[in-house]
Amino acid sequence: MKRLSFLFLVAFLLAACTPSDTETTRPPLGNPDGVVKVVEYTDLQCPACRAVHIGVVKPLLAKYGSVIRFDLKHFPLRAQHRYALDAAESSECAADQGKFWEFIDLAFEKQDALSYPSLLAWAQQLKLDGSKFENCWKSRRKKDLVLADYNEGRALGVEGTPAFFVNGVQVQAGFDTLSAAVDKALGGYQQRL
Repeated sequence: MKRLSFLFLVAFLLAACTPSDTETTRPPLGNPDGVVKVVEYTDLQCPACRAVHIGVVKPLLAKYGSVIRFDLKHFPLRAQHRYALDAAESSECAADQGKFWEFIDLAFEKQDALSYPSLLAWAQQLKLDGSKFENCWKSRRKKDLVLADYNEGRALGVEGTPAFFVNGVQVQAGFDTLSAAVDKALGGYQQRL
């Protein structure tokens, strides 16, 4: 009986240490403890989001990666983009296997080929455990997580993508505007020191 109780306790503790299906395992980019927090609401099927990911986010991280924490939130525009929700859910399934940002980069890189079969092919390309990925994606376990990001964005006034916030203040999507907002936030931080 003691052994059965012990096994139950171990199983309970292990379950408590794994993320639930409504939690994300996606890491931030840049400095996880960065003094400036940049959040982007994005749609993986949005052409403007792809352009900004390559032409704004990557250079922003190159310039400020040591001092900013960059978080991505999902904002699938389902009325315009048929596969946006599935792609967002798939990225969260990839996050469970430690490949969130690799999946995001691949989704933007191959956005024109986005389809149900491509999501599975991308998982294979990233060498994810195919059965775990497919089970996660097809079960729709990550849908509530993705929709929580979406609803959070709506509550903040996001109406389209890409949408950026620097320390909670909405900023236009552009390298110059985001850099200015980060510099301003850094200046305010340095003044407090």
